[in-house]
Amino acid sequence: MYYLDFYDTQRIPGRGELQFRVLLVVGTLSLLLGLLGAIFPRFMVGNYVFLTGLPILTFLLIAWRNVFFAMNGSERFMQRTLFLGDGDYSNSFWDEVKSRSALGLKLIGYVSPDSDPAGNNGLSRLGSVEDLGRIIEEHGIRRVVVTMQDRRGKLPVESLLELKKRGLIIEDASDFYESVTGRVPLGSLRLSWLLFSRGFCPSRVLLISKRVISTVGAFVLLILTLPLLLVIALAILLDTGRPILFRQKRVGKNGKLFTLYKFRSMRLEEGAIKRARPAEEGDERFTRTGGWLRKSRMDELPQLCNVLRGDMSFVGPRPFMVEEEFELAKQIPFYEQRWSVSPGVTGWAQIRRAYCATLADNEEKLSYDLYYIKNMSVSLDLLILFETLKILLLTRGSR
Repeated sequence: MYYLDFYDTQRIPGRGELQFRVLLVVGTLSLLLGLLGAIFPRFMVGNYVFLTGLPILTFLLIAWRNVFFAMNGSERFMQRTLFLGDGDYSNSFWDEVKSRSALGLKLIGYVSPDSDPAGNNGLSRLGSVEDLGRIIEEHGIRRVVVTMQDRRGKLPVESLLELKKRGLIIEDASDFYESVTGRVPLGSLRLSWLLFSRGFCPSRVLLISKRVISTVGAFVLLILTLPLLLVIALAILLDTGRPILFRQKRVGKNGKLFTLYKFRSMRLEEGAIKRARPAEEGDERFTRTGGWLRKSRMDELPQLCNVLRGDMSFVGPRPFMVEEEFELAKQIPFYEQRWSVSPGVTGWAQIRRAYCATLADNEEKLSYDLYYIKNMSVSLDLLILFETLKILLLTRGSR
């Protein structure tokens, strides 16, 4: 169920797709139970389970998911939310929330210290800060998100504290944005926020744990995949000859350059392998072997050597080409923060969005990378690795 996104409601578009996935889950479960019984007869599942248990399971899964969607979309069960801050800034958060109905939030409007009009998206201004208590009572507000940018002398601290004592959720805009999107809000990012916010300072124990896990994992995977590595190397050699490996300088931790290794997937003619142009689907530069390697992501396997050497970790911000990295660092504020941790074979940004083509795409990817750096943990790394495995198995986003 995890690998079919049952626990990610944003990826289930409708009830028809839901029912299809339930049938796929039950069918896969039936196949696995059958194989288990064939290999280990003592674990053979009786016909009664297949004839009655699995149909009942199918019905219950579909029924529960339909109930969940009905409850989540009902105003009765939605958490009534109010923004406290400027209209334009509040509307920017509204843009992120309104497309995520599964959050179970109902945005009522915003309260601001001045009389600015509602933004283009139509989020209603309900009154001034002085009316906060009355507005909360009238509209049954359960969550207040503070989107006020200039808070000096304007933030009603005592009123908010009293509301918090009464059980309301009082949340800072940045924390709210992170919990909703899995990104850091670049538009409101300040150096002081990086300095004083929780995170951006991983413990020594965490760094040592990541290093040990990455080293041991890379060593074990290299041993297990050695026959596959030899087969791929031979296929490249027979297809287009040498070189078998593609080597390129990338930016690592603290801005230090290192050599990244991949299986070569592109032709050598006209210096194509040296072009600083991202690969695209159906790119004419791919070799016959290379197209398959890129689609299956097996061209990345030599990066296990980078992990063993300490140049990379299993999880972290993906390293880009040197020229591209330094150019983006000139154009995007705080871009250098990506270099504060070891780059990864996979990362939070890789499983959350597609490839970057524009400056705006790279800004969004940076917001994901900063979220990872701020919230870095072994559990988050495991989540990213599981998601990456799912992407590999389902060949999503391969290019």
